[in-house]
Amino acid sequence: MAQLRVTSKALPEHNRQHNRSLLLQTLFHDGPMSRADLARESGLTRVSVSDLVNELASEGLISELGTRTGAHVGKPAQLIGLNENAYHVVSLDLSADDRFVGAIVGLGGEIVHRAEVPLENAKGDDAVSKAVGLARDLVKRSTVRLLGIGVGTPGIVDQDGVVLSAPNLDWTGLDLAEVFRTEFGVPVHVGNDANAAALAIHTFHDPGQSFMLVAIEHGVGAGLIIGGVLVEGEHSTAGEIGHLVVDESGERCVCGRDGCLEQAIAVPHLRARLRAAGDAQREKVLADAGHSLGLALAPIIAALGLDDVVLAGPRDLVEGTFLDAALDTVRSRTLSAVGDGARMTIADDSHDLVLLGTAVFVLAAELGVS
Repeated sequence: MAQLRVTSKALPEHNRQHNRSLLLQTLFHDGPMSRADLARESGLTRVSVSDLVNELASEGLISELGTRTGAHVGKPAQLIGLNENAYHVVSLDLSADDRFVGAIVGLGGEIVHRAEVPLENAKGDDAVSKAVGLARDLVKRSTVRLLGIGVGTPGIVDQDGVVLSAPNLDWTGLDLAEVFRTEFGVPVHVGNDANAAALAIHTFHDPGQSFMLVAIEHGVGAGLIIGGVLVEGEHSTAGEIGHLVVDESGERCVCGRDGCLEQAIAVPHLRARLRAAGDAQREKVLADAGHSLGLALAPIIAALGLDDVVLAGPRDLVEGTFLDAALDTVRSRTLSAVGDGARMTIADDSHDLVLLGTAVFVLAAELGVS
């Protein structure tokens, strides 16, 4: 999380970079405004705003949009706004079990172009080659400067972009960020796919300062935003809920344990059980899966005092019976002061969240915008 104790002095260049990011962040979220408006919103002096606006304009990051329309006293104000076409970001989502998905994303979060490659059970170096090939195609298609490449991958990923462990892709200690930097020579930011999805919700949907995003796909993971800050944990393992044991008599997991949450609710396993059960038992299978998720989430929600949980996954699985069972289980296993305030919703654009979140990886690191 954010540093709580000041351990070094702030240098002038740090202040300038902070103020640049503050202006870009304000325009990103609040839209075009005049220099005077920007000074009021940011708290900076008009002189500082004018100086920074000129600098950002010279870099092409913001542009003049003409005068404000409508009835106003005095000279019409000149509006400035974020130039969403100044750069592109190449975003990769490696979370699905059957394909890798990529996109070219503009600075405002719009998806300019989308592409995918079938995974075809590729693992190890073969999976890396598919990811690099997908990125190469997208880089060629970008028509403006590239701000960087963002990659969302399942597994445990440290702050340097090293995939410490991703069993489903057979990656261990893989410096994925360095692989992409060597290939493309641009800034590369790699993170966990669930963390990316949580950042997408935080940046583009504004759900509040604290929530948990549970991503249900090939695996299961969670992204935690607490007080407006992404929580990654001491060893980059925050949100690794997929291998919490929820049923000791359950099926054997790839991690070697029996009855992990991933075995209970990950899309391939859940769909297989639904096929085997038939229509008559569909609701029971979904209720059991939702109950398993509730078992895993109840202590987390109680420990953190969370109200909001967002589920990202196929709507035909997580909507209705599954969600209701998960929420009922949380409420039955926590104090009323905790459980009664708990809310669970489903993300509207689950299929794009990781792509948008990996774009935020780049925007936050390179421009200070999230």
